[in-house]
Amino acid sequence: MRSINSHGTSRRLFSGTGLIVTGLAATLVALIFPIWSYSDRSGTGVDTLNAQTMSTRYGPLSALDREFVTKVRLAGLWELPAGQQAEERGTTQAVKTAGEHLVEGHTFLDERVREVASRLGLQLPNQPNEQQRAWLGTLSAARGEEYDVQFANILRKAHGKVFGLVAQVRASTRNSLVRGLADDANTTVLDHITVLEATGLVDFDALARDAATASPPPLTNSPAPPGPTDSPSPPVPVSASPADPSPARTYTLPPPATSRPPEDDEPKEPKEPKKSEASKDGDKGGDKSEDKKP
Repeated sequence: MRSINSHGTSRRLFSGTGLIVTGLAATLVALIFPIWSYSDRSGTGVDTLNAQTMSTRYGPLSALDREFVTKVRLAGLWELPAGQQAEERGTTQAVKTAGEHLVEGHTFLDERVREVASRLGLQLPNQPNEQQRAWLGTLSAARGEEYDVQFANILRKAHGKVFGLVAQVRASTRNSLVRGLADDANTTVLDHITVLEATGLVDFDALARDAATASPPPLTNSPAPPGPTDSPSPPVPVSASPADPSPARTYTLPPPATSRPPEDDEPKEPKEPKKSEASKDGDKGGDKSEDKKP
């Protein structure tokens, strides 16, 4: 009969058990690691939000809030002149109407953003950025029906990008001034999108392709801490392209980003309403008709 090697069997048994225990431990670590890796640690999540947020009397002001205020101002610096241009060059009434809406909307919105920036102590730009100047150059060089198409699609594309930012800020901001500005911006941008699409010239397929391939835009360098700032220099008006054979026209930019310091927001005591002469007589002696004889 064959003898049983008990020592060899024990070694194989413990070796197999060790492998099972090791495998279970590795599985447990794999399950726990994602929970730890997605928890809020230094440099991520709420920690980063708090590090970039400033305290104001209107509520916390985050980096995204400051970015939004800056971009509202930048939008007006080129879309208002583009609207003025469309009122003059548009070949259809729908394009001219869209231009009118852009002028009215951004005149109102620019006043609002300068008021908000003044109260929060933020400095605003006075010139369109490089991409916005390039869009204005493209429009200035276009003529006739080509101008109508370029105007409708460039402006619709730009409004579509800012629409998402407005929604994000409105959903997350803790600052009451920024929240109110986001409400006004949402109404204005949606109105502009509607009238631009009403021209019948918007290429929706191109918009969809652009949205599918676009990468997140870089952040604009917004001022960090609220506080007194130097007044920006006055804006330089945007003029038509030198290649334009027609007489040069100048398009008015919004006024410089300087506003009077806000008045005290403390509620004032309501004044006593003035009493009418009839009430005064009543207080003195009531109805005097009883003293008169018939």
